[in-house]
Amino acid sequence: MLPPVMAGVDGSAESLAAAEWAAREAARRDRPLRLVHAWQRQPRKDAGPSAAAAQRRVLRQAEDRIRRTCPGVEVDAEQVEGPATGVLLHAAELVVLGSRGLSGFTGFVVGSVALGVVARATLPVVLVRAGEEASDDHLPAGDGSPSTRTGYQDVVLGLDLGDPCDEVIEFAFEAARLRGARLHVVHAWQEPSPLGLGPGEIGLVNGPEQADEWLGFLDAVIKVWRDKYPEVEVVETVTEGRARSVLVRAATGASLLVVGRRTSERPAGPRTGPVTHAAVQHVGCPVAVVPHE
Repeated sequence: MLPPVMAGVDGSAESLAAAEWAAREAARRDRPLRLVHAWQRQPRKDAGPSAAAAQRRVLRQAEDRIRRTCPGVEVDAEQVEGPATGVLLHAAELVVLGSRGLSGFTGFVVGSVALGVVARATLPVVLVRAGEEASDDHLPAGDGSPSTRTGYQDVVLGLDLGDPCDEVIEFAFEAARLRGARLHVVHAWQEPSPLGLGPGEIGLVNGPEQADEWLGFLDAVIKVWRDKYPEVEVVETVTEGRARSVLVRAATGASLLVVGRRTSERPAGPRTGPVTHAAVQHVGCPVAVVPHE
């Protein structure tokens, strides 16, 4: 059986939006969709038929919504006992979770479950904000109104040229191919400290020349993937500035932002890293976090 796209649901508006996004992604990938509601056994005084019924309603609500909006997707729904962070790390093609939207402006407040899954997962995790709709993936219609009949907005890949990882690049190219979307590859660079320079460093040349050097390096890294995905239109951008700020700006209006996360354990335990953490907090479009060694 093909590995499913998995969506964690808890009855919240953001988890329902995530489940619907996951259903659309399952259709794009020709995969089944698995809806999972994790629960933990409560003390006897809090348990009972009403609690069990509420758990069943969470899954039924999500399942009914998917069957109504994405009727062609094969859906499997299950309740699993255990901590949500552990339950959602089971084998799947990718995991999709909702994140609480910030009132007043676009962005994420990443809850403990979502952050725990992102920090520990060995498979891609996509975070989706409440209110995400199918038309948000697409370019507006000619009159400026939302549409699902137009082409897709760009997929944006935030690429660290100091650590260009194949898993992250491939995920972004495949996401663009599945959508027929343009792939916008972005790298942010900053002036290095003179103390940190070594022989032949790009930082030895002045600003405009540095940008050209980085763009040439980016083009060389991406060339093999252009050859592998000739149907994907690619645009490359190098921008001077802090990576977290550059990515937030680049992802405005995108259908998906793809970033990487190193899986190596740190003394403080699994973490998302500052750039990825900033992206999932402040970017309005869905964010795919792809783990790599």
